[in-house]
Amino acid sequence: MRSSNGPILANCWQEIARKWAVLLRTVGNNLGRSSLAGVSPGPDLFASAVEERLARKAPLAARLRPRTLDEVVGQIHLLGPGKPLRVLIESDRLSSVIIWGPPGTGKTTIARLVAGVSEKAFETLSAVSAGVKDVREVAERARARLGERGQGTILFLDEVHRFSRAQQDVLLPFVEEGLLVLVGATTENPFFSLTGPLLSRSTLFRLEPLDDQALEQLARRALTDTERGLAAEPTEIDDDALQHLVDKSDGDARHLLTVLEVAHALTVQADRTQITLADAEAALALRSVRYGDDEHYDIISAFIKSIRGSDPDAGLYWLARMLEAGEDARFIARRLVILASEDIGLADPQSLLTADAAARAVEYVGLPEVAINLAHAVIHLALAPKSNSVISALGAATSAVRDRRPGPVPMHLRDAHYRGAQMLGHGKGYVYPHDDPSGWVPQEHLPVEVAGEHFYRATDHGAEGRLIEQWRNRRGEDAGQDVDG
Repeated sequence: MRSSNGPILANCWQEIARKWAVLLRTVGNNLGRSSLAGVSPGPDLFASAVEERLARKAPLAARLRPRTLDEVVGQIHLLGPGKPLRVLIESDRLSSVIIWGPPGTGKTTIARLVAGVSEKAFETLSAVSAGVKDVREVAERARARLGERGQGTILFLDEVHRFSRAQQDVLLPFVEEGLLVLVGATTENPFFSLTGPLLSRSTLFRLEPLDDQALEQLARRALTDTERGLAAEPTEIDDDALQHLVDKSDGDARHLLTVLEVAHALTVQADRTQITLADAEAALALRSVRYGDDEHYDIISAFIKSIRGSDPDAGLYWLARMLEAGEDARFIARRLVILASEDIGLADPQSLLTADAAARAVEYVGLPEVAINLAHAVIHLALAPKSNSVISALGAATSAVRDRRPGPVPMHLRDAHYRGAQMLGHGKGYVYPHDDPSGWVPQEHLPVEVAGEHFYRATDHGAEGRLIEQWRNRRGEDAGQDVDG
């Protein structure tokens, strides 16, 4: 099967790549002509011919792009009847917005639908290639358009997170005065990537990954649509094949339609009418794990909380997610070393040694083999008893230092090794603990201002319980007040 499908599969992917290249090149040329004209392009024979050719030759995902709000699949919380974004679009009252969502969830589609219903002129820039000069040119055309015809302007800025802070600052005045209605699209968390002033002047709408039902609906629409879909060469799809494509698409409609187009081509090429699981598996290319700034922070948070929650399976899963996405193994190891003291501490002193050994292995062994050492540490730390007494004690001591007047070091604890120290009274009254058979003597070690304070509140979890018991015995007194059960 692999040898017979290999050349066909390669040709399918090459054809799809060629279609996308033609589509982007042609649309880019048209946008360039529209921008040079300074006005919204009117109908002409060339544009009509281009649109007709694109409709026939474009990839499936482009051909099936919704033409109306009713054709949009998913995002019911924003685009369902009476929902906020739909109401703003249909009433042409859209102010500046940031549309945030994963790839293939409809950001560009929504922008195109806005252009279709709005009386405002519509300009498009991509933050990947545009700069300050392009923004100013759009603003100049918008100002001329507003003065000459009273027509406002919508600027669709794709990949808006790619704009630097300086570039966003140039855009801000035009948005602030209302000259441009910004529709920004981003896959990255705007709270990390956009400046506060620009974000505060925009309404944020978050798109969600499409659920399985929405993806299945989209796939079946593609297979039954004669005009824009694949029904010109009729095929059906096995339930397990469809489920496999849906599972691997991870909520991304564009990816689903792309691999469905390849699976359809494989089926037709083999002179069959049923897309099978084997076709679906052959069509699926290796898909990288999504891992932007947002996922970086969210996944490491889930990782730490899973180990803190003594869940080795979840800890291993999030570890694998990070490693597959290319996260720096040194960053993971540092977090494990911190966790060993913060969440385990004296309940299992061995955990810090294990985490430190894993961190050293990162430098000594390196990826990919060091993943085994990291997994070893994750399992050990997840299984270990937990205690946060170390970080709690440090926090209490730090608060005392910050909130109280810093008292002088007690005289008996001061350095007495240099000449003249004894004349100053340094070290006078100090009792050397090792002179006592028990190794401990009652002696105050805190300044007067905090004398008698208890910063460390031990737990009886794991080894910490045994350590505190030994400590009590050495002191020859009941130290239960220093223990949290």
